[in-house]
Amino acid sequence: MNCKKETDKVVRFIQEEFKTRGFEKAVIGISGGLDSSVIATLSIKALGKENIYGYTLPCSTQKDIADSYTLARNLNTDFREININRAVCSFFPHEKYKNEKERIKLGNIKARVRMIYLYNESLKHNALVIGTGNRTELLLGYFTLYGDGACALEPIGHLYKTEVKEIAKYIRVPECIINKIPSAGLWEGQTDEGELGASYEEIDNCLKVWYNECKGEIPNHMVKLVTERIEKNKFKSELPKQLERS
Repeated sequence: MNCKKETDKVVRFIQEEFKTRGFEKAVIGISGGLDSSVIATLSIKALGKENIYGYTLPCSTQKDIADSYTLARNLNTDFREININRAVCSFFPHEKYKNEKERIKLGNIKARVRMIYLYNESLKHNALVIGTGNRTELLLGYFTLYGDGACALEPIGHLYKTEVKEIAKYIRVPECIINKIPSAGLWEGQTDEGELGASYEEIDNCLKVWYNECKGEIPNHMVKLVTERIEKNKFKSELPKQLERS
C-alpha cells in the first residue's frame, strides 16, 4: 500500500466532504486507540487543529486515557475530557455484569452514551462528528448501532485494520498506541481479537480473498467465522425498512 497516496486521499476526502456540507469544524471521540489516533491526526491536517474538537470519554482504563493525552502532546493540541462513568452507571451499575450477555449490554450502553455526548458537542460547536470505523469493522458489523457506528462520515472506512496500522506508522502515531492490543475499552479485559475469535491479520486476509481483492486460500474455520458474522450483522449497515407508497 502506498501510505502517502492513502493519507492524501483521506485528507482530501475530509476537506471535500466538509466543503460540500458547509461545515468547518469537526468533533472526534479519542479513545487512545489506533483508529481514532489516525483520524485525529489526518483531520487536523485536513481542517487545522483550531477546527478539531477532540474528546476523550473515559469509562475505561487509565492506560487509554494516558495514551489519549500522549497523542494530544504529539499533535501539539488539547483534547477535552468528559467522564461518562456516572451516566453509564445510571443505566447499568457495573457490579451487575456477570456473563457475556451482560458485558455486551454494558459495552453497547458505553458506546451509545459516548455518541450522545459527541453529538451534543457537535451541536454546540456547529460541527460534524467524524467516525473512526475501519473497513474490517464495517464489513463484520463490529460496532454498536447508534453508538460508535453513528457519525457523519467514515474517512478510513475503506481501509482494513492492518492497513490503518501501516498508516499510523507512516504518520508517526506514538508507538505506545501502535503497539497496544486493540480494544474498545467496553469492559475490563475486553479485546477486539478476543471477541472476534481471530487476529486482525487473519481476518483481513480472509476478507480480501472473500471480496475478490486478492487471491489466496481461506481456511474453512475462517470462512465460517467471517461469513457468519457478516450475515448476522449486515442489518447494521442497512437503512430501516419501510413500505413503498402506493
